[in-house]
This record gives sequence, structure tokens and C-alpha cells, in this order.
Amino acid sequence: MKKQSIKVIALLAIVGTFATGCDLLKSLEYTVTPTPLEMHGDSVLVKVDVTFPEKGIHKKASADITPMLGNTALKSIRVQGEKATGNGEVVAYKVGGKVTYNDFVAYTPDMEAADLMITGKVFKGEKQKEEITPTKIADATIITPYLVKKDFKVIIANDEFRRVTEETFVAQLNYSKGQSTVTSSEMRQDDIKSYQTFLENAQVDPKVVLKSINITGFSSPEGEEDKNNSLSTDRAATGKTSAMKVAKNANNETATGEIYKETGSGEDYDGFKNALSADNIMDEDDKNLVLRVLETISSPAEREKAMRDMGKTFSYLDKNIFPQLRRTEVVAVYDQTGFSDEELMDLSTSNPDTLNLEELLFTASIYTDLNEKLRVYKIAETRFSEDYRTSNNVGAVLYMQNKLSEAKGQFEKANGIQDNAISKNNLGAIAGVNGNRTKSIDLLNQANGAGEEVNYNKGILDIQNGDYASAISRFGYFYKASYNKALAQLLNGNAANAVTTINNSDDAESARGYYLKAVAAARQDKLQDIVSNLMNVFSKDSSLKAKAAKDREFLKYMENTSFSAIVK
Repeated sequence: MKKQSIKVIALLAIVGTFATGCDLLKSLEYTVTPTPLEMHGDSVLVKVDVTFPEKGIHKKASADITPMLGNTALKSIRVQGEKATGNGEVVAYKVGGKVTYNDFVAYTPDMEAADLMITGKVFKGEKQKEEITPTKIADATIITPYLVKKDFKVIIANDEFRRVTEETFVAQLNYSKGQSTVTSSEMRQDDIKSYQTFLENAQVDPKVVLKSINITGFSSPEGEEDKNNSLSTDRAATGKTSAMKVAKNANNETATGEIYKETGSGEDYDGFKNALSADNIMDEDDKNLVLRVLETISSPAEREKAMRDMGKTFSYLDKNIFPQLRRTEVVAVYDQTGFSDEELMDLSTSNPDTLNLEELLFTASIYTDLNEKLRVYKIAETRFSEDYRTSNNVGAVLYMQNKLSEAKGQFEKANGIQDNAISKNNLGAIAGVNGNRTKSIDLLNQANGAGEEVNYNKGILDIQNGDYASAISRFGYFYKASYNKALAQLLNGNAANAVTTINNSDDAESARGYYLKAVAAARQDKLQDIVSNLMNVFSKDSSLKAKAAKDREFLKYMENTSFSAIVK
């Protein structure tokens, strides 16, 4: 716990003057700050100023003063007169003095409605002479930090689903050596037939929108470069004419309009390299030699001469590789609209194998019913087990169903597939819910950047550790109107802001929300608001009457008839 983060909310100290019942120690005055005592970060700070009057302690006397908080004895403090032997704090006989006592004690449930008592022993020399009569000096304990909502957030890994994707359909027209004429036999090739079918379907399919048709002519890298450049341009022109004929036959109006982009690309060295690399017949040494020529000789004329000098190797290229490069590519670019939400949900039940990973992940996100969401994520996990997102998201739904052990197993599985910040956050959430704050913060620190959920989860831990200013900062903008942010504001000393925040949150009208507003009203001394908020609390959860009846936040109103009437 960070001691410096503790905010003293009620600084109204009670002052009591109590007789000790002996001549060696006169009446002492005790001032407790704060009162009632407060729990922060699972500990209670006890601060008592003990004031000794003039001649309040005999010169040769000493006293061991021991506070008792409920059933727990705190550390003792020794105070002694100016002539007593020992290591206690010395108080002058004639003028008296003040001793400040500080201690931290781990909170236990019996301290909630306990009294802070003072007891002890009085000595003269080494002999005990008297006992300090047990005396109440303060009430304990405000435990409002325990109102924290342990709603640690898990993260569902995002899908990469796109309803509309840009796709291409590619057809190819091949040419004879040195020619740019498209033959009738080439127009009967399977890829041209498929292209016509594509255009026919695109004309009537509202989910397909043609954007452009790119016509690119190429030549093979033998012969004069200038002639090859002109030849590729001519091939692009005849390719466009042929493509428009196909579009006309397909009755596709769009593909017969101003949609074409025509380019002559010259000698196709990139295509040459790809075709050469894909060839499985040519001798590897010969292939590597040709590739070195392509990579090391920049002049087209010198490259061609070097290849021709290879003899049989060049003959193989001229027969098997170069013909593939004498072509025009027809590339139709179009937007494809995928399945609708309704279609995806139906397919996830009737035929899930037709859906890819991103479609399954997206479909699961559509469902609000957790069982249906889990069903689809499990399908995705079965089919795409290599992707950590599937196992993580199964775990996230199990967490939402409060199946923490199963969820933990899924998050560990996901992180085993791929070490990732999202699953680390989710494992940190599990640890937080289970009360292992040290493990939780360690995992959350490894999850930085995974999402706003990480900071929210750290904010919960900050409240539990007593660092309320840090919690407010962590809740930030994304969770600016949340119950826990309101609680942190209250504990940080701003009850008015806490009420505003809770009224803008999902808990504005929940039992816990009304209870927090009642506490805020008590800290602002607004009795009417205390009563009205508590009445709303009890109408939603009558079991909270018992808590309110002993809650030290309402201590000063315990005897008020308006208050006592509603907590009975």
C-alpha cells in the first residue's frame, strides 16, 4: 500500500479526557485522527495524540499505553517521567507534553463496528503499580473502499472481417512471337470463357461492383527493346478490344464503358524471373546461371546476348519460358460485398464450414446471447485452432458466464499459441477476481497497450491498494462514467463529483449506486439525501439494511429518528 496516497476524508477528531485511576499518571487527553478510523489498502491507520497536563506524569513513573482495536491489541508505546530509567518518550513533569502514537494494523472484519480503546500499565521503577482503565477513545472503522466493484474487464480479440473487399478476376491472352493479333482460338480458351461467365454474373449480382478493368500488354525479353516496347503497347490495344468483345457478349454494360486502363509494359523481366523460378524441368545450374545474368547485367541488349550465348539453354527458354511472357493480362478489379448479418448467423448454424475465420469471429460478435456467441467461437476454435484469438474469445465468453476456471484454461491456451497482451490482460482479470492482486498487476503490466480494459483493471487494483488518485487517472475517458470511478472520487475527497459520475453511469439506479450516493451525502452532511438514497437501496436489496445500520459512514446519524427508522 502506498501510504502517501491515503486521503483523510473525515478530519473531525474526538477529544476525550480520561482519569487513569492512579497518582502516578494524571488525567490524559486523547485526540484521534481521523475518527471514525478508516481502512485503506486493507490496513487501518491509528493516529492518537496523547496530551499530558502539567504534572501529568510522576518524575519516576513510566507507562505502557496500548490501544485496542476490537479484539486486536496494537503495539504499545512507553512514556516516562523525566527521572525514570528506560527508553520511553520523556514527558516533562512541570509543563507536561504531547506524544503522538502511529500504527498500521491489518484490517479484520471484527473491526468494522469496533471501538478504539486505550489500556495499559503504570510503573514506578521496574514495579507495576497500576493499570490504565480500558477507555473508549474513538469509533471504528469506515471500510468504504471495500465497496469496490470487482468487475475486471476481459478483452475479446478483434476480427478482421470486412463486409466489402476488393477482389480481382484475371484472364490472359497469349500471342505468337512478334505478333499482337488475338487469334480466334485464343478467345476460346478456358480463362476467357470463365471471364465472360464472371462478367455475366457480375451484371446481375448486386454484391459485385466493377471498379476498373486493367489491360496490360507484355513482351518476352528477346529481340530489340524498342520493338518490344511497341509490341507490348500494341498487345494492350488488341487485348482491350478483345476484352470489350467478351463484355459485349456477356451483356455487361459497365464493362463496355469508360472503365478500362490500358498500359504497354514492355519486356517482362519480372515475369521471366517468376516463370524461371517455377520451372521444374530446367537444370538448376542452368537456371541459376540465367538468374545471375538477369540480376547482374542491366543492359537489355547485353542480357539478351549473354542468354543467346548459352546455346541449348536459350533454346529451352525460347521454347518453354518466353511463350508465357507474350501476353496481355486482363484484370477486372471489383468490390465484393460479403454475407449479410442474417446470412452469417444462418450459415453459422446450417453450414459453418462455408465461413472463413474472420467471418466466424465476426458472426460470434453479432450475437447477444452468450450461449450462441460461445457456440460460434467454439466452431472457430475447432477449425482454426492455430489462431490464438479463437481460444481467447471462447475464454472471454466463459468469463462472462462466471465460469472462471474454464475461462482461465482458455486464456492460458491462447497465450500458449501466441504470447499476446490480450490474453495477459484476461489472465490478469482472473487473478484480480480471485484476489491475487500481486499476480494480477504483474500480468496487467505485461498487457499494456491491449486496450482501455487494462487501465480499468489496474484502476480497480489501485482502489484496493488505497491509491485513489491513480485510479481516477486510469479510468480516464473510456470509463469516465463508471461506478468505480465515482468510488475513487469519493475516497479521494470529492463527494460532489462522485455523485455526478455515478448519476451518469450504468449504476445510477442500482442498489450499489444508491448506496454510494448515500455515503456521499453523509460526507456532505445531507440527511435528506441519505434517507432518500437508502430507501432506494433497500427497495432493491433489503439485505443492505444490516450494513447501513453499522456503517461508520453514517455514525453521526445513528440516533437520528429519520435514519434509524429506515434501517430497522
